[in-house]
Amino acid sequence: MRRPLGNSERFKKFTILHSNDIHGDFLAEVRGDEGKLIGGLSLLSGYINQVRKEENNVFYLIAGDMLQGSIIDTAYKGISTIEIMNYLSPDVITLGNHELDYGLPQLLFLEKVANFPIVNANLYMKRYYKRLMRPYIVINKDGFDIMFIGIITEEVLNQIRADSSISTFISLEDACEEIGKICNAYKDEDIDLTVLLTHIGFEKDKKLAAMLKPEWGVDMIVGGHSHTIMDQPAQVNGILIAQAGIGSDQIGRFDIVVDDDTNSIVDWKWSLIEINDQTAKPDVELEKFIAEYKESTDKKFGTLICRLARKLTHPSRSCETELGNLFADILAFYAQSDVALLNGGSIRKIAVGPVLNLGELKSLYPYDDSVLRMRIRGSMLQHIFDYALAQECRPQRYLQISKGARLVFAEDKQKVVSFKLNDVAINGETEYTVCLTGYFFANSEKLLGIRKENIEEAGNVEVVSTSIRDLIEEYFRSHQNLDSKVEGRIVFS
Repeated sequence: MRRPLGNSERFKKFTILHSNDIHGDFLAEVRGDEGKLIGGLSLLSGYINQVRKEENNVFYLIAGDMLQGSIIDTAYKGISTIEIMNYLSPDVITLGNHELDYGLPQLLFLEKVANFPIVNANLYMKRYYKRLMRPYIVINKDGFDIMFIGIITEEVLNQIRADSSISTFISLEDACEEIGKICNAYKDEDIDLTVLLTHIGFEKDKKLAAMLKPEWGVDMIVGGHSHTIMDQPAQVNGILIAQAGIGSDQIGRFDIVVDDDTNSIVDWKWSLIEINDQTAKPDVELEKFIAEYKESTDKKFGTLICRLARKLTHPSRSCETELGNLFADILAFYAQSDVALLNGGSIRKIAVGPVLNLGELKSLYPYDDSVLRMRIRGSMLQHIFDYALAQECRPQRYLQISKGARLVFAEDKQKVVSFKLNDVAINGETEYTVCLTGYFFANSEKLLGIRKENIEEAGNVEVVSTSIRDLIEEYFRSHQNLDSKVEGRIVFS
């Protein structure tokens, strides 16, 4: 698009840098034959600081999920991450679903630790119909008013439901409606640029953009959650949509020109910048600060837990994996159940071993949760797999299942056509013991297609353990040379 000419006060250039789903990716890594240093927050901060020196009007935005993925984060329940992020000094961030991993009270505490605004417009305290967080912020830069509105994915409710003390107080309001409320309220305030900071995923960003009324004046969506790497932003309904993958290996960069008369973007350029030791110099002070945390956690969590028979892998959350089978087998062992189910997305590393220390184990499975055992009929068990293995559900919540289970799922029929436990076909009227995490149980209707009340009616629900992490750690400590293989426990035909 041609850069406009004329009144320099009417047209202003802005640079918008954006990250998403950093997930505790604090440290740089050496990669490639040339030994290039890639990623890490020290280099990322160095690049941001460099751009702030070179350009006049710079924003740095984070579209959710700063937390989770590093032992430095887990050990301090996110406090370390927020303190580290204070060094990067983002102008605005929005919540991601993992910002609630340590519970709602901890999130509200982390907000106080942050030296930057956290915005979200569609999490409500249901009883009082008040928003939980600041819904938006307007920042004046060089005489132009820029509005940022935060929107989070519905998946955050799955985590909130697991805490019975607060689940009835929170609701997720329609994102489009909330955006309309805010934009309509500021129509006469001469907002020059409106940016949505979302954590709902790229496909939902496009759907949301299509629903927004042009009169609301939304110019741009900076998103996260789906970890999408883009060549160029999408444009839907006149709205630019961008995302910057995952971690700290890259950062998105918009260079835009805004027209004060029309309150719109009249020129733009976007690129995905690789963060490495050629594109940026490290932020030495931040590097020292992270090193202090790393030294502390290395001492605390460097203890050897066990040695595996070999390196075990979990290359994808949406298929059977070696680590997925091992974790499901551990749950079945402690629950003494016929079958155990585990969400593949709860395993957060693609490979570990053969030597495994405590820090790696906690990073491998960072979530703490209860473990439940229940009795349900074979017909209900089959319905769970018909629902959970359907094509639209599979990418986000593929079920890792324990040893002895063998299923064949017919893609053309979208249902299970063969289901055996220890080589015996399941009987619809027979009761089986099933092991689930508290997260699955609390969200059984959405994740498994079965209402929680129906499970409770079907048989006793018992708590095997209040801490899945304790079970996992104890199992690894007491079993050496563990091995696990992909066996075809679920086959798609």
